Amino acid sequence: MAADGARSRFGNLGYRGGGGSNNSSPSSSPKLGGGRNRTPPQQHKRTASPHSSPGAKHQQLKQAPLSPAHSFRKVTLTKPTFCHHCTDFIWGLGGFQCEVCNFMSHEKCLKHVKTVCSCMAPSLVRVPVAHCFRPPGHYKKKFCTVCRKHLEDGLALRCEVCELHAHTDCAQFACSDCRQCHHDGQQNHDTYHHHWREGNMSSSARCEVCKKNCGSSEVLSGMKCEWCGIQAHAACYIILNHECTFGRLRSMVLPPNCVHLQARNFSKMHCFRISESIQAEQDEDNENDGITQGSVKETPASADSTKQSLKIYDGHDAVKRNQPRIISVPRIAKSEEVVEAALRAYYIPDDPQEYELQTLTQQTLVSDDIINRNGAMEDGKVGSVFKEATPEAWILSAKPKEREILKIYPGWMKVGVAYISIPVNKEQTVQTVIQEVLIQLGRQKENLENFRLVEVLMSSKQVQRMVLPFEEIIFDRLHEVRKTSIRQMNQTRFYIEENEKPEIKIQILISGLPPSLSDKEYTDILKEHLAIKDKLVSVIPAYSQQGAVVLDILCFSEAERIFMLVKDTSINNKQLHGVVIPHIMHEKLPQETCPLLLFVNPKSGGLKGRDLLYSFRKLLNPHQVFELTNGGPLPGFHTFSKVPYFRVLVCGGDGTVGWVLGVLEEIRYKLACTEPSIAVLPLGTGNDLGRVLRWGAGYSGEDPYSLLISVDEAENILMDRWTILLDAQEAVDSMENGFSEPDPPKIVQMNNYCGIGIDAELSLDFHHAREIEPGKFNSRFHNKGVYVKAGLQKLSYNRNLNRDLKLQVDQQEVELPNIEGLIFLNIPSWGSGADLWGSDNDNRYGKPRIDDGLLEVVGVTGVVHMGQVQGGLRSGIRIAQGSYFRVTLLKPIPVQVDGEPWIQPPGQIIISAAGPKVHMLKKSKQKQKKTSASSKDTKADSVILNDNGS
Repeated sequence: MAADGARSRFGNLGYRGGGGSNNSSPSSSPKLGGGRNRTPPQQHKRTASPHSSPGAKHQQLKQAPLSPAHSFRKVTLTKPTFCHHCTDFIWGLGGFQCEVCNFMSHEKCLKHVKTVCSCMAPSLVRVPVAHCFRPPGHYKKKFCTVCRKHLEDGLALRCEVCELHAHTDCAQFACSDCRQCHHDGQQNHDTYHHHWREGNMSSSARCEVCKKNCGSSEVLSGMKCEWCGIQAHAACYIILNHECTFGRLRSMVLPPNCVHLQARNFSKMHCFRISESIQAEQDEDNENDGITQGSVKETPASADSTKQSLKIYDGHDAVKRNQPRIISVPRIAKSEEVVEAALRAYYIPDDPQEYELQTLTQQTLVSDDIINRNGAMEDGKVGSVFKEATPEAWILSAKPKEREILKIYPGWMKVGVAYISIPVNKEQTVQTVIQEVLIQLGRQKENLENFRLVEVLMSSKQVQRMVLPFEEIIFDRLHEVRKTSIRQMNQTRFYIEENEKPEIKIQILISGLPPSLSDKEYTDILKEHLAIKDKLVSVIPAYSQQGAVVLDILCFSEAERIFMLVKDTSINNKQLHGVVIPHIMHEKLPQETCPLLLFVNPKSGGLKGRDLLYSFRKLLNPHQVFELTNGGPLPGFHTFSKVPYFRVLVCGGDGTVGWVLGVLEEIRYKLACTEPSIAVLPLGTGNDLGRVLRWGAGYSGEDPYSLLISVDEAENILMDRWTILLDAQEAVDSMENGFSEPDPPKIVQMNNYCGIGIDAELSLDFHHAREIEPGKFNSRFHNKGVYVKAGLQKLSYNRNLNRDLKLQVDQQEVELPNIEGLIFLNIPSWGSGADLWGSDNDNRYGKPRIDDGLLEVVGVTGVVHMGQVQGGLRSGIRIAQGSYFRVTLLKPIPVQVDGEPWIQPPGQIIISAAGPKVHMLKKSKQKQKKTSASSKDTKADSVILNDNGS
């Protein structure tokens, strides 16, 4: 982020309003207003920073020229160091380093620095949006957004929605500036601004303005919009057009202003359906967003006997959590210098004169009196903090005040200022504060009852809102927050809002219920297991055939209770799934937009789906990315049910694609877009459909952005689907009734192929092996090895399948040769890419196509024959080509459909066309240069002066 003109020292920030509105977004920088520039007083000597980098030793030299909220100091370099502004190497032994955020700079670059210090970043956020941190992990070649240091091999946190990376002990100081992907009714904006994030870009990144390299693998440098992907230098991006058009992917992105979600009581993990398995469980109480117990940020131990380490607690809450920060200061340091070092350790950009340190005693926690004046002399001269019996633990606290300056943010009242500053004393209530604010806004004639004052805690993991009662003394409220935590006070804002009461309506889709029940039966089941309340919850059995219902809930707390209860509820030994459903305002979608609905199976393709989930959430709106292990495809289709046009990308194996196509066929009549086009990103073992549609043999780490471009440029084709009726006629013993009865007919859908005999038997062996040891099946190479092993074990078998079944094709009996396997092909790829039908011309049959309404029937003579086919040495035995098939099984035989195997009892198998053809997306042979005139104009217009001419 950048702040134009915010030039003040760390200890005395006269103007903390931040940067201009030309580079802001609804979730980044605020519009300027209500602030003043103030010349800082004369600098005093600085002490060693608790955040200094390993490559720098501080010297007692002259103070560097001022720049946006940084506290620069000249340091001696002991290792190769690069400038965070220009990314060039710093030659010589001297450089300038910020004592708070470790920003390094050439002396010549100091006057050009636009990047704001980490302590100032929270003040630039207009709409606070919490981050979605997954459990700590190792992220190489990344830098911490807060302290700017390399993450190296230490544990770090990563936001699942944006590009923020931070050390585990720095994350609590990250500002709540995640991407705003939906609104809750309070905001209503149709234009969207760039959402800038600093650094962690490719070293080959190019600046959109000057076309020079702006990325670096050595430092946190450069700016990137997390929506459109545009990149620029920190000194260049401020002249870009501030409106974001979502870049090359704009036709696929679900615009945030079109998504409405009232989810005040839900975490971001729940809103974006991020699996509980990767949810951080570091602290149960997120109120103060503290760091994990024992995760204390310490400075490297120094052998210098002139220094001493102190534990500093940020208010009483840090004491209760036992979460101090450790600073190292000289033993001759004055009290003000120690206070300043403590403020730096907690990234608090306030005047040290307003704070003091108290010794940590039991009396400190129960009394507001100052226990220790840090050695202050009676005549007013400042003495040394350290005496012979200096305590090691201190509490940072604010000095008592007679009055406060309170900033009130108008929020979305569409006024031209970022905030209004008003003085408050010990007698003023919330009501009088609102009255004063309305006077300054020129709305004093309006009724006070129409407004409310909201306290917002902007922590990095959770944004909490609390409406303050009219009669509350605002001065006492500020005092309580500061006593609890100085940092919490620094992250707390007060917003004035119009006291509207929007209609509350939260939708939760619950699946896993018994299918095909009546409205009353579903309501009774949910009352029994979830204790739903009739006045607050409406049950809509919109998908009764799939065993799913939609709950319309009129209360936040009731929605949260039901959602949490669903996780621990099973009905008929089947676990329920609950998904919070956002509302897509399809009428606001731009005309040229055809949003992409993504389904990812994280268990496919050696668990590569996890990384794809993260990548696609960053590139698109997380509300259009669905994890199939969380309720299947139904939540995604329901979310997009009112969208008139959309496309689908399925990331998984052939079985996953069949699953999605099956659900689509069942609920097609409930969708506004009844025939969405479907692309495939193959993650499984066979991936035959992906091969036919040119998406490749399997995902091997290609750039997700390029994949989305390929989806946008893909051509639309039709594909046949087939219905298989399995009618077992052999009687099966029923233990309950005491007599024999046949299994009821079963219907399955086929997209690729159906195998009977040796092909299905090998699939069944593989399936059983995976069920026994699922952890070993995490790579395609291992999976194919298991197939080969299973095949070798069956070399000596002789089945004579032609004696065990009969085949009719289009009402005609077909005599079968001596084979061990019979395979029905819908696509010209089988067994991981083999051409089973062959390419030879044959006058008896037409050339196979996936949309010709015909299936090809091929036989194989055994395992050796199958191996020769997969090696390209032979093809199968062509038997027939038709549109209607009847197979009579005379004994139990293995059967598999699209890789799902089972043993089929004797009876009839009928294969016929399944309704309308499906629209699939086939990857273009050559990457089309699809840069339209409008997109070229957009790119050209992005580098224009903003409204202010800056």
